Amino acid sequence: MSDSRSPDVLVLGAGVVGLACAWYLLKAGRSVVVLDHGRVGGGASHGNCGTLTPSHAAPLAMPGMVGKALRWMLRKDAPFRVAPRFDPELLGWMLRFAQRCNWTDFDAANRAKAAILTHSRALIAGLVRDEGLDCDYAEHGTIYAFRDSAALGAFGWHARSLRDVGIDVVEKTGDELRALEPCLNDEIVGGVFHPGDAQVRPDRYVAELARIVRAAGGTIVEDCAVEGFAVDAGRVAAVRTSRGEYRGRDVVFALGAWSPALGRQLGLRIPVQPGKGYSITYTRPASCPRTPIVCKEASVCVTAWADGYRLGSTMEFAGYDTSLNRVRLDALKRGAALYLREPEGAHVREEWYGWRPMTYDDLPILGRAASADNLVLATGHGMLGVSMSAATGHLVAALVAGLQPAIDPAPYGPTRFRL
Repeated sequence: MSDSRSPDVLVLGAGVVGLACAWYLLKAGRSVVVLDHGRVGGGASHGNCGTLTPSHAAPLAMPGMVGKALRWMLRKDAPFRVAPRFDPELLGWMLRFAQRCNWTDFDAANRAKAAILTHSRALIAGLVRDEGLDCDYAEHGTIYAFRDSAALGAFGWHARSLRDVGIDVVEKTGDELRALEPCLNDEIVGGVFHPGDAQVRPDRYVAELARIVRAAGGTIVEDCAVEGFAVDAGRVAAVRTSRGEYRGRDVVFALGAWSPALGRQLGLRIPVQPGKGYSITYTRPASCPRTPIVCKEASVCVTAWADGYRLGSTMEFAGYDTSLNRVRLDALKRGAALYLREPEGAHVREEWYGWRPMTYDDLPILGRAASADNLVLATGHGMLGVSMSAATGHLVAALVAGLQPAIDPAPYGPTRFRL
């Protein structure tokens, strides 16, 4: 093994994406050190809903989204909200997002997201099986449930967009959904079922990735904040941290929502905005879903595991606001109560928020940066970091090791942002 301060590959970020990159790099024969400013999985990897969802291939940018966002701006509990403030970078991001709200760009992003999500879903199933990951993995699919017939009728584009990219989707009546999940109440008029989706308990999945990375010879250094970089002859020569200097022949930038700030130190303008999401974790209610459910009109996701139950989602662009917004947490409860017979567990275990790294085209940024020969970007996964984690690691390892990628890396390349 290489010196722990000079490995073959230095991975910045010990979230789900950084650890997946570390695992596949180790499998490719590289020595790896992972650095994180906090603890393993302490960011957006921790409190999300843990679904593995090829069904989420549709990009956020689509026709009609701009009008919807404008209508929701003054609603503090809106599922998608941009907090009113002067922020030139966010304004530029939003303008580019708006330009992509058309069917041509939608179809291209839909195909690209479907490819990486489908590949990742298969890889995670193999990881769980082959490495014995203890993470509450289950293959129950996911449900989108509707209370409003008009909203359900207008959702026909969803099934068409998934079938166009080879993802199974089944339309269901309200009675059929209640037969599948009796926890749904009598107000549900119908929805769709995605049989190819799966789920994990995200914190345990990340902990298990850390376990197998260490078992394979990788080193993870926690409480190690990146403070700066030394660049020489077009390469990242060293990474300066609160624990001293580290060097790697290659450096993987898997810093999630923190990518823009640290990227600027390397002259990179990474077009990522922090999309703040929330969740509440409870003890399991008596009437508990087996299948993850998205309460569509309210945009609330409901997942359950053997010893827990979670309400999550919402998207808020409010910068790096560190408050635990009670209005948005209460919106999760109100939303779930419209769809479920028993929307909350008896005891709250955790109230949480995290920042998702959102790109305006809703695709991750994966590949070598043009500005530094040995810098590989692995960020911008939006709301789907867990879902895309294994495919990201697999692709990054192939790019670093000079192997043939399993999927076409072009749609995710940094060059589309001139990085």
